[in-house]
Order: sequence, then C-alpha cells, then structure tokens
Amino acid sequence: MALLNFYGAIQQVTGSCYLIESRDGARVLMECGMRQGRRDADEDNRAPFPFDPGSLNAVVISHAHLDHSGLLPRLAAAGYRGPIYATVATSELLELMLLDSAHIQEHDAEWENKWRARVGKPQITPIYTTADAELALKLRHPLEYEELHEVAPGVRLTYHDAGHILGSAIVELEVDDHHLTRRLVFSGDLGNTCSPLMHNPSILTRADAVMLESTYGDRDHRCSEDTLDELAGILQQAYRDGGNVLIPSFAVGRTQDLIYYLGRFYQEGRLKQQAVFLDSPMAIRANAIYSRYQDQFDLPEHNGRPAKKVKRIEQWLPILRCTASPEESMAINRINSGAIIIAGSGMCTGGRIVHHFKHNIWRKECHLIFPGFQARGTLGRNIVDGASNIKVLHQRFAVKAQIHTLGGFSAHAGQSQLIDWVKNFDHRPELYLVHGELEKMQILQQELKRQLNWDACIPEPGEQVVL
Repeated sequence: MALLNFYGAIQQVTGSCYLIESRDGARVLMECGMRQGRRDADEDNRAPFPFDPGSLNAVVISHAHLDHSGLLPRLAAAGYRGPIYATVATSELLELMLLDSAHIQEHDAEWENKWRARVGKPQITPIYTTADAELALKLRHPLEYEELHEVAPGVRLTYHDAGHILGSAIVELEVDDHHLTRRLVFSGDLGNTCSPLMHNPSILTRADAVMLESTYGDRDHRCSEDTLDELAGILQQAYRDGGNVLIPSFAVGRTQDLIYYLGRFYQEGRLKQQAVFLDSPMAIRANAIYSRYQDQFDLPEHNGRPAKKVKRIEQWLPILRCTASPEESMAINRINSGAIIIAGSGMCTGGRIVHHFKHNIWRKECHLIFPGFQARGTLGRNIVDGASNIKVLHQRFAVKAQIHTLGGFSAHAGQSQLIDWVKNFDHRPELYLVHGELEKMQILQQELKRQLNWDACIPEPGEQVVL
C-alpha cells in the first residue's frame, strides 16, 4: 500500500514537507521547506530530517518560496543526490532564492558571532552554506506545466498552474499500488484570483486524496479595488504627514504585484511620492526573471485598455529606484520624508527592512504597511498585534509609526476561493488540510462540512496515512 507522511506545515504555515512511499519501495519527498517565524524555528531547521535523505528517489517542489524549498541545501548536505523537480520558472527562481538564503545564513551567523564573542556566548554555525546551496542547485530537473514525467518507479508527476507566484504549481502525483493507481493532488499555495499578474489556478477534477492549503481558511480577502483605494489613501496621508512609507514585502511575487499597482497610481496621477526604493537585491534579480516570463502573466485591462507590455518590470514604475548595494541602501536613511521603501523580508524576520525600522518605526509621521500574511511568532506579526516596542539589531525601539494591514493583496486564495477550487473534485476524495494555523484550519473544516457536507481531516505532525 502507498503511504503519505505529514512532516511539515502541519497545523502551521511554514516548513512544508511530505513523504510519499509506494508499495514497491519508491520514496518521493514533496516539498523541503524552511520553518519560519516561531521561536523554535531555528532549532527545527537544524534538526535531523525524519527520514534518510539518501534513500529518496526524487524531490518534488511546488514553488520557490523558502517555506517550500528553503531546506534543499541541507538535504543535499545530508546526502541527497537525486533529482529535484520543479517547473521551468521555479527552477530559475530557486537559484536566486537558495543562494540568497545561504548568504543570509552565513552573514547572520558571522554578525551574531561577533556579538556573541563580546558577551562570551558560544559561537554558532549557519544552517547551511553557499556550497550546500550550489550542490542542491546542480540537482534541479525543470519540467513544463502539463508535462507527465515518471519521477520514481511507479510514480508520475504533472504540474499545473497554481497562480500564486511565477512558476508556482499544483502537484499531481500518480502512484502505482499493484494493480491500482492512486492519484494524490497537492494544491501547493493557491493563488488569489484577484492577482494582477498571475493566471487563475488550474481546475482539477480527479483525485483519490487532496492536500489543501489553508493559510486563509478563516476568511476572504477584501475586494481588490477597495484595497487599492485604501493603499492610495494611506500613501496620500503619509505624504501629507511628511514621513516615509515602509512596506515589508516578499521579494518574489508580492513585490512585483506592488510595483504593478504603484505603476498604476503613477499613471493615474495618484502617487504623490517622487521616489520608490526597491531595497532588496533578491527582488531586483527576481524582477529580471519575471521580465523574461511575461508570457505567463495575465495582465488585466485598465480603463478598457490592455495593460502595456514592457521589456523590464521597472518600466511599469518610472520613479522606481533599485538599490542593490549596501551603500545605496544605507543612503536611503538620509531621506526623512516622501519616500516609499519596499524591502525584505516579508515577515520582518531579517533583511534590510529591519534596518529601515531603526530609522523610521519610532517616528509618528511614518507609515508601515503590511501587504500580506504575518505568521505567528514573526516580528511582523508582533507589530500587527500591537507591540508598543520591538527589538531589532540588538536594540529596542518604540513603535510610533502608523501601522496598516492590507489583506486584499495576498497572493493566497481566501476561504471562498479555496472552497470553490476544491469542490470541482468528483466523488469526494480524502481531503487533508495543511499549511495553515490550527484555528484557521478548523474554521475551513467547518465551512467545508457546512457548505459541501465534506469531512476534511487535519493531520497531526508526523502522522502517516494510507493513500
């Protein structure tokens, strides 16, 4: 019999990791994500894998975000040498994401060790190194959407467009079980149907088991036009207040959406600020990859006219300034008003955004906009929940800036979109809720029962089920 093991993103949002074992001995790992935000996340990311990496036949990745792919370098360092499957665009983004993550691991360990040396604490090592990331990247095996490929004996993979970020995929696995074939579908991260760039998620109808993400299982997003009007109003108020605007943003996906929206405001004369800084080397490089894959975009019409095609994403917003070097980033700190600063990380767990907090978050005329989900335990979530002061870079700062959350910009499907997607499956396959906080899963579970009379399971960490 074929088995499905739930190892990560179980009753929490990050750290996706699932192992499929066939009766004939094939072992396929689906996702190898990094855990983020929680106090014990670093310890979890350093822990031994709950399986032998050398015994795996293949690894299947749904998309490039680190909570789905970020431990691939550790997997390679632990002995995995098989193929890592991903879509063509995801394969390209993985190079960007994993090398940047490795650099951050090395840099943060070096910086932390300088502080530890001064206070007499033991030294730490990075979770993985650039060499580990390069080893993992050599194992990439890109596949096109809708291409059927045998990834292990008796296990076949097809990717379908998930509409979440560039290259994101719904994973369909056919697993031979003697004379039967069991079909497992993993939603990956399903895209918000209001996304300005991505296609709507592909609709599937056949499965024996479905794994459904539930990041926003408890609620729907606001209408995108209402959210845009709110964003425009915040930016105009910030201009009148005379402060800067900080936007923590994921380098891949959210940043490109924001550039598109700010470009719209600029063309409509609704953007008073005269400088938008993209202060993220990874986002700058991601823009170049996005620019090469514009055939995968679904640009909406605006005022009855198709959105214009551009050679480079930056051309959508002429006042955008990309600050790749540390010196360019530090120069932004001399600007006290009139700037919009987009920087990583999206949940404020590191990156350049925390340096901008140091210079802005204690100023009441500044505005801080969260355009997406903030996982429990992250600095971003603490601020959203009303923290009066925060600790960054071993210093404590009062939170005086005006805080805004804009749920309508999420790249994830909301509750109704999740239900609308999953209800297309015939014959009520086994349904497992993953990739969400427990209380949000429970609300989605109740709605599935109420609306569709469908009993969804919420797995326990480490649980194993028969496909």
